[in-house]
Amino acid sequence: MLDFIATNAGADVAALRLRYAGKELGFDLDAALTQIECRRRYGRKLPDTLAGFPDFYFPDVLAGEQCSSDRLAAWHASLVAEGLPAADLTAGLGIDALHCAARASEVVAVERRQELAEVLEFNAARLHVDNIKAVCGDCREFVAECVAAGRHFATVFIDPARRDAAGGRVYALADCSPSVAEMTGDLAGICDLLIIKASPMLDIAHTIGALQPQPKAVIAVGTPTECKEVVVIIDFKAPAQSETLVEAVTLLADGTAQTFSFLRSAENAAAFVGGERPIAIGDYIFEPSPALMKAGALKLVAKAYGLMCFSPNTRLLYGAAVPGGFPGNAYRVEEVLPYASSVIKRFSHRWPVGEVAVRNFDVGADELRRRLGVRDGRDGVRVYGIKDGRNRPLLIVCRQ
Repeated sequence: MLDFIATNAGADVAALRLRYAGKELGFDLDAALTQIECRRRYGRKLPDTLAGFPDFYFPDVLAGEQCSSDRLAAWHASLVAEGLPAADLTAGLGIDALHCAARASEVVAVERRQELAEVLEFNAARLHVDNIKAVCGDCREFVAECVAAGRHFATVFIDPARRDAAGGRVYALADCSPSVAEMTGDLAGICDLLIIKASPMLDIAHTIGALQPQPKAVIAVGTPTECKEVVVIIDFKAPAQSETLVEAVTLLADGTAQTFSFLRSAENAAAFVGGERPIAIGDYIFEPSPALMKAGALKLVAKAYGLMCFSPNTRLLYGAAVPGGFPGNAYRVEEVLPYASSVIKRFSHRWPVGEVAVRNFDVGADELRRRLGVRDGRDGVRVYGIKDGRNRPLLIVCRQ
């Protein structure tokens, strides 16, 4: 089976299924094709894991889709208390548990699907990770057993399912399964630090107000192109604090991370950094990373990096130079144009191809692209439709 997978690593899975259907191969063809498909889909997501054990087993495609990436799992592991026991109550494929095992004294990985629990033990053994114990069962029952037995962990992870009974997506923690809000009393009895992995669509302010005890921190985590999740941290042993820390963490390709931390009260109290002058050719537009956009800081970011804002609802910044370490993308301004019919008619003659984005604009990006006649393309040109500090619609053409 392993030879078959290696030989056909780059082959079309559908074609392989037709070619070998009904033939006696000496192994499960569907399982082999699943391995080929998962390596094609998730090879870039799990480079470290697959390098450590090239024959890593995927029970199905969904398990690979739902698991953390190696980069995100390594960041999760950085939150674990070193040399102390940890538990992952919703282990899935076990990528988080495998990374956490490098820091924790032991990791108990709870998974209700028997096949996933068995696969985790198999992969852990082949990766020479000997301090993981997979437990097949419902995490609520496991927590109740730990409470009864007085079992304790320094760190506990939970990633409640984000689907309702009908299969629809849900985002609020109270709507996920299991409901973490209903479990916090028992969880406080079995761990010091609770780490909740939640949807990137989670409402941060509502979540802070809905959980007791109050979270120590809420962290939006992502890459330069996408907010991956919102992580809620509850420290049951820390004294009560007046306010939850909000953070944005952007994981970069070189293995480093950019972090911006703030208090919501400080962002609300900060003075709005309005433009001292209109944006002009040669300036730079700064688009905060998706995680920073999700976290909701704007005024404090402008102050920290010496930049100006267009308006409170146009969540972009601008300035005459690129500050070091800005957590996001920078674009050099090529043209600043009024959003007027005379400009719209001639726009595509000068700028026929580019990405189109809108911020606080009267039409969406697709409609603006249609009106401008701009073909979608990634040749470095980006067209923003925005409103400035005087609520005037503008078209700003930039290059990254």
